[in-house]
Order: sequence, then structure tokens, then C-alpha cells
Amino acid sequence: MANNKDIIYGLYNDEEDLLRAVKQANSDHLEIMDVYTPFPVHGLDPLLGLTESRLHIAGFIYGLLGTLTAFLGMTWIFTKDWPIIFGGKPHWSLPAFIPIIFELTVLFSAIGMTVTFYIVNGLGPGVVNPTIDLRITDDKFCIAFDKSEVEASKAESFLRSSGAAEIHSKTI
Repeated sequence: MANNKDIIYGLYNDEEDLLRAVKQANSDHLEIMDVYTPFPVHGLDPLLGLTESRLHIAGFIYGLLGTLTAFLGMTWIFTKDWPIIFGGKPHWSLPAFIPIIFELTVLFSAIGMTVTFYIVNGLGPGVVNPTIDLRITDDKFCIAFDKSEVEASKAESFLRSSGAAEIHSKTI
């Protein structure tokens, strides 16, 4: 366990208190290790300097791959592998392909984005991520500071002044 970090964190009861604390930490030039919330908080990403996710680009590529797979697969099946005329349709009938093309586009996009999300965030099978506090998945909001980047006394005084309901130290 060479990646152990000593952290100090504060728990907040309300997302508005959390947003005010992050703004105050930015103005005080404190290096925030991470912020944990039980649900997405509007306006938090710009305060933390996070850029927009590029997951939608991956979703488009996966969707395009699904579209091409369906279109080329059905073209090959209905013209080369099993050329049967049924219902008076020609061998290559684009309107008949549309429902399957749509379904495979959505399927490839959904599965691809899910797998990409899990890989990028380190949430694959068998991965055990440290939990700072179980309440941050339920009803508490948390700002965590790495003690190697911010003095513990400075971080603790900041958390007290910003209205943290609880302050704790932990090694993760």
C-alpha cells in the first residue's frame, strides 16, 4: 500500500454550504484534493476547475460503430449470404434495415459508454476503492485535503471557519 494518503476532511450538511466553502477555499488558494457529494451539485465543476467530459464523443464513436455493424452486416446477409426475396422487397432494402440499425446504434453506444466510464473511473470488477465516510453516499457533503499538500492546521481552521459540521483525519 504505497499509495496511502493522509487526509483531513470536513462534512457539510447542505450543498449551499459546500459551494460557499469551495469558493472560499479557491479564494484562500487551498489545494482541494477532492469533493464528494451524494448527488450532482450544479455549479461545482467550474469551481473545481473540471472540464466537460468527453464521454459523449466516445458515445458517438460507439454509436457509429453500431450503425456500421448493422448496416454492413445486413447488407452482407441479405445480398451475399442469404439472398431471399420475401414480401416483395428487394435484396437490399434500406427502409427495412432502419429499425435494426437504430437498435444496434443504441446498444453499442450504451454498452460502450458504460464500459468506458467504468474503465476511466477505475470502477472495474474487483476494484476496492477506499471510502472516506459512508455518509457521503447518503446525506453529507465532503471537502478533502491531502495533508502533504496543505498544512493540517491550516486545513482544519479553514474547515471550521467555512461551517463544516464535522472534521476528521484519516489515512486512505
